Amino acid sequence: MRSWIHSVKPLGDAKDVFAPLPTASTDAPALPPLLDAVSDTSGKQDGPLARALALLFEASPILYSALVPAVVTHIEHSPPVLSYKALIDVVVKVLGTWPDEERAQFIAAHPRIGEVKGLSQLSAQEQLAKATPPEVLARLGHLNACYERRYPGLVYITFVNGRSRAEIMDEMEVALGFEHSLSADEPPVTSVESVEVGGAQWKQELERAVADVGRIALSRLKALGVDPTAQAP
Repeated sequence: MRSWIHSVKPLGDAKDVFAPLPTASTDAPALPPLLDAVSDTSGKQDGPLARALALLFEASPILYSALVPAVVTHIEHSPPVLSYKALIDVVVKVLGTWPDEERAQFIAAHPRIGEVKGLSQLSAQEQLAKATPPEVLARLGHLNACYERRYPGLVYITFVNGRSRAEIMDEMEVALGFEHSLSADEPPVTSVESVEVGGAQWKQELERAVADVGRIALSRLKALGVDPTAQAP
């Protein structure tokens, strides 16, 4: 198995990882002014561009070490970025130029569906949208493990768009070809056949996840009260 696959964060104990969420803070994070973000060429982790991208796409080592510098280079050699939607489009375009392993590492920075530990504030707010029965959380933990067995190195990403975790559970079962169930251990993870890393099925799933990351970022703009198409003054 390729060494970079082991960089995906482990699932851990489902009782802890998929436990009921605490109440989220009411202090909403805020994006820096667009002009500050797109004119920031420092590449610093605490710079306005890095802070904006971390809010919209989840903070991660690869975001700071690779995405921020790549976006800076793109902005310097392209027409002006006039809206946050345009900035998100730039990120998705940049991701499209990356090798598969780097895109997979970037995707893996997003929290798993039903996960509660180590969430950003926006992720916590998204996960708190609807209460979830514990048996659904347990099933999601199992489905995540099965998905990561099917697609080594990938983490299941989907644009929730206000749907409940139970609805996402149904979606994951369909994607994996499983019958509907609330079992926390069926089918056994070891019975799930893995696709070839870098093969057609694996690449198709990676492309889908990258596209959904862009959709999640656009949704976060709205959650932050930002008009996606509003242009900088």
